[in-house]
Amino acid sequence: MAIKHNAMENTTPAIPSLYEWAGGMPALVTLFDKFYDKVLADDILEPVFKHMSPEHRLHVAHFVAEVLGGPKIYSESEGNHFKMIQKHLSKYLTQEHRKRWMELLLLTADELSLPDDPEFRSAFMAYLEWGTRIAVINSNTDNVSEDPNVPMPVWGWGVPGGPYQG
Repeated sequence: MAIKHNAMENTTPAIPSLYEWAGGMPALVTLFDKFYDKVLADDILEPVFKHMSPEHRLHVAHFVAEVLGGPKIYSESEGNHFKMIQKHLSKYLTQEHRKRWMELLLLTADELSLPDDPEFRSAFMAYLEWGTRIAVINSNTDNVSEDPNVPMPVWGWGVPGGPYQG
C-alpha cells in the first residue's frame, strides 16, 4: 500500500480510505454497473434482481462508497443502513445467492483491475462477507429487529472497533 505524504516532511503520512484506494466513485459506479450486467445474465441471480429499479446500481455504489470511507451521498439523500436492511426483507436469499453474488462481484473487480493488493482485497472481502451475510439473515424475515437509528457501517483497513464506528 502506497502512503500519501503531506506537504511537510515531519507530518504523519495520510493513509487513504478504502474508497480512495479503490479509485473513488468512478471506480465503484463502474464496478456495480458492470456487475449488475452479469447479475441480470445469471441463472441464479437474475430471478432475484430482474425487477430492480434503474437506480439500484447507483444506490448500491453510493452505499458501498460511503461504507468504505467515501462521501455520504447514500445517507444524506438516498436512505440509511436501516432502509438498506428493509430493502432485503422477505427476499428469501439463500447461501447459493450470496455466494454467487460474491463470485460475480469479485470477478468484475478483477476484470476492472480494482486494486488487488492483499491489504485492500482483505478489507474489501471482509466487508462483502459481512454485508452479504447480513442481507441473507434479513431477507429471511418480515421484520427488522435492528434499531432504525443504527449508524452506517464504516469499514477500514482492519482497524478494531467493528463496522459501526461512525
